[in-house]
Amino acid sequence: MFVVHCQDKPGAQQLRIDNRANHLEYLKSHLDKVVMAGPVQTEDRTGMVGSVLVLDFPTREELDAFLAGDPYARAGLFAAVTVLPYKKVLP
Repeated sequence: MFVVHCQDKPGAQQLRIDNRANHLEYLKSHLDKVVMAGPVQTEDRTGMVGSVLVLDFPTREELDAFLAGDPYARAGLFAAVTVLPYKKVLP
């Protein structure tokens, strides 16, 4: 499993909005791999500035291929993507 934190480029709110439906459909088409996913919000919770995903892929290579196919990534939304191996312990 992996935890993925994607940070949007500054000022990219419209790019996120324009690609959101395709991004959600992409995730839904891979629900067997998505443990959880959702947007990172601004402090006042009125906007979105990134994404956090917990994904269950057996290898980093398979994860990277999945991430590269995400409509957000293809649109160039992210300034940075951090990937960390993850082991669920609780609950």
